[in-house]
Amino acid sequence: MRQAVEMMKNEIGKVIYGKEDIVELLMNALINRGHVLLESVPGTGKTMLARSLAKTIDGDFKRVQFTPDVLPSDVSGIQFFHPQKQEFQLRPGPVMTNILLADEINRATPRTQASLLEVMEERQVTIDGETLPLPNPFIVVATQNPIEAQQGTFPLPEAQMDRFFMQLDLGYPNLEQEKEMMQKYRKEEPFKQLLSIFSKEDILSLQEQVKEVTLSEVIEDYLLAIVDKTRKSDEIQLGVSPRGTLALMKAAQAKALMEGRSFVIPEDIKFVAPYVLTHRIVLSIEGEMKFTKHGVIKELLETVEVPVEIGDRA
Repeated sequence: MRQAVEMMKNEIGKVIYGKEDIVELLMNALINRGHVLLESVPGTGKTMLARSLAKTIDGDFKRVQFTPDVLPSDVSGIQFFHPQKQEFQLRPGPVMTNILLADEINRATPRTQASLLEVMEERQVTIDGETLPLPNPFIVVATQNPIEAQQGTFPLPEAQMDRFFMQLDLGYPNLEQEKEMMQKYRKEEPFKQLLSIFSKEDILSLQEQVKEVTLSEVIEDYLLAIVDKTRKSDEIQLGVSPRGTLALMKAAQAKALMEGRSFVIPEDIKFVAPYVLTHRIVLSIEGEMKFTKHGVIKELLETVEVPVEIGDRA
C-alpha cells in the first residue's frame, strides 16, 4: 500500500510539483468517499490535480464551471423531449462520473450549491422523479478563489462547509520546483504520460479495508479531547460537529492504512487534523484578532496531551 501511494505521488508529481502531501490527502479522501474543497488562487493547478487523480485511478473525470446562471439541472441532468421519437428521454448530468470538479463553487447561487451538496450527501441523483445511483467511487473536488470571496460570489455557509471531508490549500511551488516545471512543460505535456496506479476496483477494496483499521480506547480519548477543545476554546465560537469527529477518525484510519498499519497512532491524527477541522470551526471575535483558523487548530493540537503508546498499539 505504501509503495503504491508513493508511485501515485510520483505520477501526479510529474504535472503538479511539490504537492506530495496534497496528493496523499486527496487519496485519503477518496478512500473515505469524502469530498474535498480546494481553496487557492487561480493558476496553481487545481483542475490539473483533479484530472490527474482521475487518470491515476483509471476513473472518469468531468468538470462543471460554476457561474450564477448555472441551474441545478445543469449539474444533475434533465428529462428532454426527443422530437423524432416523440418521447421524453433521460439525460444525466456531469455528476455521473468518478471525479467531479466543481470549479469555483462559490460563484453558483445557493440553490445550485444546495443541489450539488445534496448529491454529495445522498450519492444519488433524482431527475424528474427518477432516482439514479452515482458511480462508485465518486468524490467532488470543489474549488474556490479566496481572493474574490466577496466579488459576485455566494460563499458557502458553515452548514455546507461541514459537508466537505477536507479543505486543502495548494499554494505556490517554490522557485526550484517552478523551474523544474518550466523545463518539463517546455518539452512535452506531462499529463499525457501519466499511468494508472490503482484501478477503480482497487479503490473500492481500499474503501472496505479502511474500516478494519482499529483505534484503541486511548487513541479515541485523544481524538475526542481535540474535538472537545474546539468546543471550549475562547478563540472558537462554533466548534467541531459530530460529523467532524467522524471525519477526523476516518482520515486517521486512512492515514494509517496508507502507512501500512492496521491501527491508528497519535501522529496520524495530528497530521490530518488541520485539514479536517479548520473549515469546520468559526472563530470568535477574540480569535479573529489573534489567529487564523489554521493557527488556532495548530495551537490547540499543541495543548492536548499526546497519549503514551502502550506496546505496539497505542
